[in-house]
Amino acid sequence: MTPDSIEKVFRDEAGRALATLIRLVGDFDLAEDVLQDAFAAALLKWRGSEAPANPRAWLVNVARNKAIDRIRRQSNFRDKEREIVHAIERDAAADEAAVPADLDDDMLRLIFTCCHPAFAPEVQVALTLRTVCGLTTAEVARAFLASEEAMAQRLLRAKQKIRLAGIPYEVPGPDARDERLRGVLTVIYLVFTEGYLATSGPELIRHDLAREAIRLGRLLLDLMPQERDVMGLLALMLLHDARRPGRTTASGDIVLLEEQDRSLWHRGQIAEGLALVERALRMKGRPQPYTVQAAIAALHAQAPSHRDTDWRQIVGLYEVLLRIAPSPVIELNHAAAVSMVDGPARALALVDSLAARGGLKQYDLLPAVRADLLRRLDRREEARAAYRMASEATQLAPLQRLYARRLAELDAAS
Repeated sequence: MTPDSIEKVFRDEAGRALATLIRLVGDFDLAEDVLQDAFAAALLKWRGSEAPANPRAWLVNVARNKAIDRIRRQSNFRDKEREIVHAIERDAAADEAAVPADLDDDMLRLIFTCCHPAFAPEVQVALTLRTVCGLTTAEVARAFLASEEAMAQRLLRAKQKIRLAGIPYEVPGPDARDERLRGVLTVIYLVFTEGYLATSGPELIRHDLAREAIRLGRLLLDLMPQERDVMGLLALMLLHDARRPGRTTASGDIVLLEEQDRSLWHRGQIAEGLALVERALRMKGRPQPYTVQAAIAALHAQAPSHRDTDWRQIVGLYEVLLRIAPSPVIELNHAAAVSMVDGPARALALVDSLAARGGLKQYDLLPAVRADLLRRLDRREEARAAYRMASEATQLAPLQRLYARRLAELDAAS
């Protein structure tokens, strides 16, 4: 294997391996440290040879042994050394049948654990995204529209609280699942969002994260089959992910929605997503946020073209979202949809009002949406400035190339 292929294996397997290690060793920091040690060992062991049949099991086994070695070296653990080591080895060797049948996935089990009521909702989500799902601190900060430094401090305090308060790593009962569900849904959604549109790097899409979020969504629906918003979330992810083949060129450049070849979209995923949306909408009760978002995605998926999309209904659904789950990002998406119904001038007024309130200072897509509206209004100099601002705000290479193309088009039009 080459270093790049080893890196890919680690990227694909790290999240689930870490979840298993945290369950085994009962400590976030120790699990992270020994997994990094295992990866370093893999770089030496696998280079120039084939990967093991089960790379995740190999990483977990090596990391577990390194955790045992570390515990034995720490004098403050010596009194309990045998008990701790025995527990780690016992859990690692436990028969799969011993794991509760309704929650038999380490990643999902640990997400529920991280969403403990001792933490504020935003801390639950941030901790899970960073530790369990492998997002960097910068990526987590972007999800919360916060600075990287502030997020780093928030994560540090959360880990300290787990250690000092002795918060248990355990499978929650049915009642605890219900009270933690909102945080769990948010985690899975944000993991998918990072997979759908990466925070930084050379590629638009992080396939590993998108796949993992959909897998977790399926597990969660198996666990809670009558939860309306679980259906909605899975539908939303399937419908968005169905567009993946049409979203980039062979060279990795972005293909915008209005330019995508819709024949490339995954019709099987679309059919599955549409069925889930319809099932969720038929259920009694107040509409839930992920279900409404899935209904918007369904309208895009069903439209024969960008022009023939039912934009008026999409605007109406965004207005429903703004009533039941208001957020600056929803406001921005609503403004973009309004531009397709009432024109770019009306949408620009909404975007400028949003920007004046300062709700999206850390969100790099705000200047991009504004630039597009200014371009459509033929306000070229202002559009140029906004595209430059958008380019400076993002660390994602495909977006930077898109903004460069827009600037070149504006220059050519002049």
